[in-house]
This record gives sequence, structure tokens and C-alpha cells, in this order.
Amino acid sequence: MENTLNFIKEKINDFVPDIALVLGSGLGSFTDGIEGIEIPYSSIEGFPTSNVLGHKGSLFFCKMFEKNLVIMQGRFHYYEGNSMQNIAFPIKVFKKLGVNKIILTNAAGGLHKNFAPGDLMLIKDHINCMGTNPLIGKNDDFMGERFPDMSEVYSKKLRKTALECAKENGIQLIEGVYAATTGPSYETPSEVKMLRLMGADAVGMSTVPEAIVANWCKMEVLGLSLISNYASGVIDAKLNHNEVLEAGKVASGKIAVLLNSIISQI
Repeated sequence: MENTLNFIKEKINDFVPDIALVLGSGLGSFTDGIEGIEIPYSSIEGFPTSNVLGHKGSLFFCKMFEKNLVIMQGRFHYYEGNSMQNIAFPIKVFKKLGVNKIILTNAAGGLHKNFAPGDLMLIKDHINCMGTNPLIGKNDDFMGERFPDMSEVYSKKLRKTALECAKENGIQLIEGVYAATTGPSYETPSEVKMLRLMGADAVGMSTVPEAIVANWCKMEVLGLSLISNYASGVIDAKLNHNEVLEAGKVASGKIAVLLNSIISQI
């Protein structure tokens, strides 16, 4: 950890980020045209590399609306063979760099017909269906407690801000529950039915590990899902990753407007 922190601090000098933003599948264009310092994951000790199409694979430090940001241009997934500890590592690094708020974005499958491709969902809670937890192992008492409370993982204050920003910009933003599975296979129609019965509104293969760790180390968390497709069985169609990326491209302008507005207000 110390080697990683020292390496990053040498690159960014006295820049101290207070907001982190994690960009999900197909959302990497958000940083286009923004000046900043880019550090490839491959050069950072302790960082895995992201091999998923649509994930650029670098940290980007920049200033927006007088706020200091660190942006993950692509994330790490459990299905790539990464351990939960590896997935959690960047979030711990952000905390030690000074981050106190984090915005997690993802592409997800809608579990209902009223969550259509191109819609945006504000995550109000999650269901961890990944069968494991990033906090398993020896606890770092300096970062967070052994048994963290999970009653408000996604900050009510930040969610209120996001809803207000969406309304001001004429963007429909519906609150819902996000379920995380391991992937990389998409869910079966029966699994989708089970998730609906459990109370989930969208399903994906990320976000929950980062949210758990961020909550553990007392960051304020905001989660946004781009509904990129209907989940299996909701309509009569097969799924593929290309439509996830295409949905990201189509909705990129709307997401950028909302993210810009949220960042300016928090």
C-alpha cells in the first residue's frame, strides 16, 4: 500500500482528491476533453489490469467545478479472476489519498419492463449475490470496524442531490435496488425471477464490492446504473456484451450531464 501511495503522490504532486468516480462499461468517454493526469493501471503496484471491452484501464486525476477528482476509467471484476481484496484495493487507496465521497456507475440489466435500455437508475440499496465479501480476512482497524453497519450504504443526502440534479436537467432517474452476481455468464430466466422476488430491480456484475469497502471506510457512496438491456426472460431476446457498450454510447450524453450536475453540487 505505501509503495502504491508514494508512486501516485509522485505523479500528482500536491493534488488531493476528495471525490472518486468509477466509470462502468461503455462510460469511459466521460473524461474526453478534460485535462488531467492519467496513470495506467499497469504501472501502479497492487492494481490489477482490466481486460474487459469498454474499460480503458487507468486512473485519471482532474479538477471539475473546483472539486478534485480521481476517476477510475474502468474497474476490476471478480469474474476476471481478481480476488475481492484486489477489487477493494483501489477504494482503500482512494481513502488514504483523501477521498471522502465516491460515485459508482455501472451497466446493468433491467429486471422489469419499466426499466428499459437507456434508462438511469439511482441505487438505493443492494443485494450481494456474489457469495463472498471484500472484507473477509484480517481487519484494518485504522480504515474501518470489523462489523460495519450496512443500513445506509448509499447516502440519502447524495441520493437527494442526484434526484434534484436529474429533475433540474429533465432526466428521468428512478430509484431501485441493485443485485450483484459474479458473472461472467448472464442470469437465467429463473434466476432473474428469483432476483425480482428478492426485491431487486436491476442486476449486474460489479459495484457491490466497492460499495461495501467504501461504506466500511466511512465514505459517502452514490450509485448509478445505466440500464443497458433487459435481463434474461424479461423479453424474448438473447443477451450480448456489445449491446451493453452500445447502450453506454447512446446514453453517454445524458449520463455526462447528470454526473456533471451532481459533481458541481456535492
